[in-house]
Amino acid sequence: MIRTALADDEVLARQKLRLLLREVEDIDIVGECATAAEAIQLVSLSRPELLFLDIRMPDMDGFDVVHALSANVSGCLPHIVFITAYDKYAVRAFEIHAIDYLLKPFTPERLMSAVQRVRDLLASKQAETIEPIAAQQSSLYTTRMVFKSRGRILFLPVEDIRWIEAEENYVRVCTGGESHLLREAIGHMETRLDPETFLRVHRSFIVNLRYVKEVKSEPDGDATVVMVTGEKIAMSRSYRSRIQKLMKT
Repeated sequence: MIRTALADDEVLARQKLRLLLREVEDIDIVGECATAAEAIQLVSLSRPELLFLDIRMPDMDGFDVVHALSANVSGCLPHIVFITAYDKYAVRAFEIHAIDYLLKPFTPERLMSAVQRVRDLLASKQAETIEPIAAQQSSLYTTRMVFKSRGRILFLPVEDIRWIEAEENYVRVCTGGESHLLREAIGHMETRLDPETFLRVHRSFIVNLRYVKEVKSEPDGDATVVMVTGEKIAMSRSYRSRIQKLMKT
């Protein structure tokens, strides 16, 4: 069972959430509250594994609650699923490693998706006892990017990214069917990605090795990375040693 707490100052919203979660067999609601102060006390006393947390509450916001819990609660903090009527906090929510971000009014299906994310995370933590080193290494890198694009909030799994291109102070993230422009330096983006999967091949390009078909040598000493879909990406001489190192492993 997943010990779960609910924190929302809107009575009807909290009631709807409670009724939906009661239909989920592995959810055990251990308490609910209407203010940030009550949320901090509830988590301290009941030690839930999952906290559904409203962002805008009368006394403090949800981010203040998370900060207070981090400072005052010993042991593991609950996994946080934010619930709110506002989309503008989504990026900040995932910067503090929230599991999900539910926009009111959400559907039962969307709620179940959030619960499944928690199940998957709890299952992966159990697996850490079997493979602790691999689990710790994988947790160092981003597995999902959250950003606004064309009026939408996108939750993009990094495995869907084929390559990334620098464009001044931005990066263009290219997937199979579309691309998205993010305000981030390519160097910082590189540090967020698992080097076993993503390789910097040029000062302006990072490629997902799963989508690389071949590397072609050019007469000038540089090379070209050919993707499985046929796109060609420049590989500069200074980065070529990275491919050669992979070939030796």
